[in-house]
Amino acid sequence: MVTKAQIMNALKEVYDPEIPVNIVDMGLIYDVKTDKDKVHVKMTLSSPGCPLSLMITQMVQQKVESIKGVKQADVELTFEPRWTPQMMTKEARKKFGL
Repeated sequence: MVTKAQIMNALKEVYDPEIPVNIVDMGLIYDVKTDKDKVHVKMTLSSPGCPLSLMITQMVQQKVESIKGVKQADVELTFEPRWTPQMMTKEARKKFGL
């Protein structure tokens, strides 16, 4: 069975093309749940009006489904709670000078 740590590690390879920080360090992943060979990812974007939202959610689905043992990935996009820069890791905030 795949673990949450494996999924989060894989998601560190997914970037918003406009931001040089991965989506995990950006704080965009709110929750990951596994059920045997199925994974549910609850995530947000830095802006509700992001023109790349479909592309990013598809990248997340493809990355998770590329993990050995995962047959299906479901990506839920939410804007509650709304993303803020405080959700980024300390290292990511430093990259942005925050």
